[in-house]
Amino acid sequence: MNHVLSGLAANPALPSELVDRLIAVADGDLARDLAGREDLSHAQAVALFARDPDCGVPLAHAGRLTAADVDPVTRPDTALALLDEGSGNPDWARLFAGDPMSERRERLAACPGLPADVVDRLAADPDPGVVAELALWTTPETAARLAEHPHALVRRAVVCNEATPPDVLAALLTGEGLPPARHCRVCDREATPFTHDPECPRTDCDLGPGDSCDGSHESAVHGMRIAALGNPATPTEAAAGFADHPSVLLRLTLAAREDLPPQVCARLATDPVPGVRGDLAENPAIGEDVIRVLARDGDVSVRRGLARHPRVPLDVLTELARTAKVGATLAPRVAAATPAELADLARSPDPAARMLAAQHRDLPPGIRDALASDPDAKVVKAVAPHPGLSEGQLRAMVDLHGVRVLARVAANPGASPGLLEHLTRQAPPVPKALREVARHPNATGEALLSCLADDRARPVAAAHPALPPAVIVDLLADPDRQVAEAAAANPSLPPAVMARLVTVADETRASAGRDVRRS
Repeated sequence: MNHVLSGLAANPALPSELVDRLIAVADGDLARDLAGREDLSHAQAVALFARDPDCGVPLAHAGRLTAADVDPVTRPDTALALLDEGSGNPDWARLFAGDPMSERRERLAACPGLPADVVDRLAADPDPGVVAELALWTTPETAARLAEHPHALVRRAVVCNEATPPDVLAALLTGEGLPPARHCRVCDREATPFTHDPECPRTDCDLGPGDSCDGSHESAVHGMRIAALGNPATPTEAAAGFADHPSVLLRLTLAAREDLPPQVCARLATDPVPGVRGDLAENPAIGEDVIRVLARDGDVSVRRGLARHPRVPLDVLTELARTAKVGATLAPRVAAATPAELADLARSPDPAARMLAAQHRDLPPGIRDALASDPDAKVVKAVAPHPGLSEGQLRAMVDLHGVRVLARVAANPGASPGLLEHLTRQAPPVPKALREVARHPNATGEALLSCLADDRARPVAAAHPALPPAVIVDLLADPDRQVAEAAAANPSLPPAVMARLVTVADETRASAGRDVRRS
């Protein structure tokens, strides 16, 4: 019954008076489900919060509660959620800045718009985790001040903050111009030198595999450099110096930066690690010379990454589609292609090129129609979901290519109710097509009944509003909890059945109360 009520709580057609009745019996999962309703009124949110305070945080983040609804002393988590949304009482920030629980001070440190005195207090907090959380979100001025914090954890948070001044980021990356950190997470816990065993058996240990410190905080410095290279505000000239660094993780992070100079791109294109070359291949910073070098890369993952490059030449992309099997998704370069370029691709004698064009979802009608009658099934499969195709064109695809294109035809937004029924009557059934029909807005009740025969399509079909109401009611008792919950969330569930389910919940609660009183 709980999973059925969970689905009912999410049902967009549930009348407001039944929402009120569910709130009166809600706790645990049901309360959280009700908290997610988009039509929840303020009065209902307050009642739900009173019924189950644990749902206060999602209600606060959803804007359903106000500061007047919350006592920060008895409901600190909800009050912090309101502060995080910028709708809490500013005086609460001063209250939580002195909270004995560091977890709450840490959550406060991540909140926007904190008063200056609270920021100063958090910046001097004895727990480096609290200061690190502040450093991650704070202003440029405070970030620059915290860059000299003695704990490496705080400094790493500073380099993650894109508001940190570039010269400070460069100093933290290179280690030049700042006093060295005096503490890290490793030497806080262990006598140095120490290297954390990757197979550490201690259940209470939160050090990462291989974390180490010999007094120079080497693993913390390494993590700081990774974070700095990943921050787009770090100056290019400081980042470029790491192209030959022995750390693969540093080179991987560097390869994704979109401000790399040509000489660094050329260097990384010959990196011995395929992952570095693969990240570089997708990077908009590389020019055509490097693109053509990477197009000949022996690693297929590198070539697939290159196919996602926004400026890869179409002749290179066509070759990649042939050798690296990248034509099944719309490439960014094809998405940005001109009508003339799309026409060239569509006229190509190479099916791989035509398949690239067929993935585009805004083709001129002439190109779309030519691809819809292509003799190659892979090309037709790619163009089948394109909007604007007629019923006759879609049926012709099915007649010519059969099961190879059924699922993609079913995904066409203009597929008619009759066509969808036709697709579900194939013998034997095509599971992928049934799953597409089950989620199609034009699916009829008859088509959806066929979809119920497939285990993966069944819960999707159970939630479809075109499913006959009697069938929806029957599915409430389905042995698959996911199906029953989807049926309860179906807006076509008869209101009388909704009311009956709520009444059962009421009676169950009343019976439980009587049992408690007797005991």
